Amino acid sequence: MVSFIRTLIMYTFVIATIRVMGKRQIGELQPYELVIALMISDLAALPMQDTAIPLLSGIIPILSLLLAQLTISFVLLKSQKARNIICGKKKTIIQNGQIVENILMSEMYNIDDLLEALRIKGFFDIADVNLAILENNGELSVLPFSKAEPVKREDMNITAKEGNIIDLIIDGTLIEENLDMSNVRPKDLLSQIKKVGGTSVKDVLYCSINTNGEFWIQLRSRRRR
Repeated sequence: MVSFIRTLIMYTFVIATIRVMGKRQIGELQPYELVIALMISDLAALPMQDTAIPLLSGIIPILSLLLAQLTISFVLLKSQKARNIICGKKKTIIQNGQIVENILMSEMYNIDDLLEALRIKGFFDIADVNLAILENNGELSVLPFSKAEPVKREDMNITAKEGNIIDLIIDGTLIEENLDMSNVRPKDLLSQIKKVGGTSVKDVLYCSINTNGEFWIQLRSRRRR
């Protein structure tokens, strides 16, 4: 029972610490942020595994790391030089359609890594790529040649109505404030649900409405519009 309570305490404390550190995803962490996150996980595990270790032996070092992270983040906000030293600089890995080989070598980034990153970005032919920049967090930013750029609405003189998709039902639960926002009456919503074979809000896995007043409804057991 003691171990259970200690685990809950450390779990809550670590979640709060990570929350204070910011909202970056794992793939967006800078190297120093990743190191701090790994160290926090190790420090939190020690008092959870060994009840002989006081909780403060894990909490105090974690608070110290949090302070270090916040201090470094503040310094990085104020100093470009510090950002270059701690986070590094972005590297141009493809320029004018040509792979920059010395950057591949210095960043230990092989051709397979490059081709995979390009495919993830939607470029299966390297000949379509004009410029590719390896960002500090490891992401690849890609600028294609004009001939490979996707067609946009304005290129074809197509206008589209701007607006948001409003969630009305999520997992059988009606979001009443969104219903009021979308000016949809409950009986009209129920009518739409019945059109796709449902009988009540509880039958709906997900329902939304767009700015044109069009509903999208998926029932729990099957998908329909």
